[in-house]
Amino acid sequence: MLRALAQREQISESALVRQLVEAMLRTQRQAEPPKLAEVETPSRDGRVYVRLDEDDRVRLRMCAMQRGMRSATYLSVLARSHLRGVVPLPKDELLALKRSIAELAAVGRHLNQIARALNQDARAAVPGRHEVQVMLKVAEGLRDHFKALLAANVKSWSTGHAETAH
Repeated sequence: MLRALAQREQISESALVRQLVEAMLRTQRQAEPPKLAEVETPSRDGRVYVRLDEDDRVRLRMCAMQRGMRSATYLSVLARSHLRGVVPLPKDELLALKRSIAELAAVGRHLNQIARALNQDARAAVPGRHEVQVMLKVAEGLRDHFKALLAANVKSWSTGHAETAH
């Protein structure tokens, strides 16, 4: 078929192929780029398969273990973090943070009760300077711990190594 078309046009087969390729390239330049759906058909189950070297698989397992996650979950969270530009906070770490915040809220409620009692009755038992300083140290310690936890979380996701001292 190619030979017959080249003979009809009175050119060589290679010249015909060159003309066909050039014509196709001209039409491709004018056409808009293919949509993602045309390039890659999405899988029904949303799975992506990745090949890793043995050394990378070992590192992946270590990072996932430090986070208390399975390797696939760790990669999924890492990809989501990168694609969305957010720093993830794994479920266990989020629960620990919420428990600490609840404890801090309880301390705040107790301080409010003390202040209310002092405002209502000037003769009420007042906590001493030492007790107030201890409460302040606890609050500051929790604040600093939360900041350090969040900073370590951000750093660990950006470097790929989970901090062990939380």
